[in-house]
Amino acid sequence: MTDNRPGEGSNRRGENGRSIPTDRESPVGAPVIRGDESVTGTRAREAVQFDPDDPDSLADAAETVRQFAAGKTTDDHLYMLRGAAACAALVRGEGSYKAAAERASGETTVSFIRKWARVHDLPRSVRKQVALGRIAPTAAKHIARVGGEARLLLAWATLDGDLTVRDVRSIASKVNDGVPIDRALVEHDVVLGELELTLSPTTYRDLRQRASIEGVEPGQLVTDALEDYFE
Repeated sequence: MTDNRPGEGSNRRGENGRSIPTDRESPVGAPVIRGDESVTGTRAREAVQFDPDDPDSLADAAETVRQFAAGKTTDDHLYMLRGAAACAALVRGEGSYKAAAERASGETTVSFIRKWARVHDLPRSVRKQVALGRIAPTAAKHIARVGGEARLLLAWATLDGDLTVRDVRSIASKVNDGVPIDRALVEHDVVLGELELTLSPTTYRDLRQRASIEGVEPGQLVTDALEDYFE
C-alpha cells in the first residue's frame, strides 16, 4: 500500500504557485457529498458514514463492499460512491488493501478495493460531479489512477470534451506512462483549457472591444482576470 492512503489529502502547486488540492481533504468515510442535499436532494438522508475506528461501522463497511463487489448496487452513481467510501474506510480500518479484501470476502479482490478506494480519495470538486451524474463512476476510477494536477485536468477535460469511459481509461494510461496530459488529450481531439462560455451581451461586447484595442485574444483577457480572481 502506498503512503498516500485513502483519505489523506495532499496538495500540488499550480503554475502560478497556488496550492491546489488534488486529493480528498475530508475524513475517510464521511458523506460530505452524499449527505449534501444541494447535490443529492432528499437522498442525502440515506447517506451512510463509515468510521474506520468503530468496529460496528467497519462491519457495515465490509458488508457494503461485499455487496458492491457482487454487483448488488446496480449502476446507481450514489450507491457506487457509498461503495467507494466503504472501500476506503475498510482499507484504513484493516491497514492494507489485502486485509480489506479478505475482510469483505466474497467476490472482493485487492484490485477492486484499490480502484474504488481511490475514487473516494478524489477531491470534493470531482466527487461532486460524480454525485451529480456528470462524470460516470467508472470514468472516475480511471481519473483516480492519475496523480497530481493531471488528475484534475483529466476530470475537467472529461466534462468539457465529452470523453467516454474508454477515452478516459486510455488517457489515464498514457499519462501514467509519462505522456504529458495536454498531449494525451490532443490525441483524443480535446484541447486542454478550451472551454465554451456564455457571457451576457454587455460583457461579451466589452470583452471583444478590450481585446481588439489591446491586440490580444479574448481568452487571454479572461485568463488574466480569472487568475487575479483566484489569487
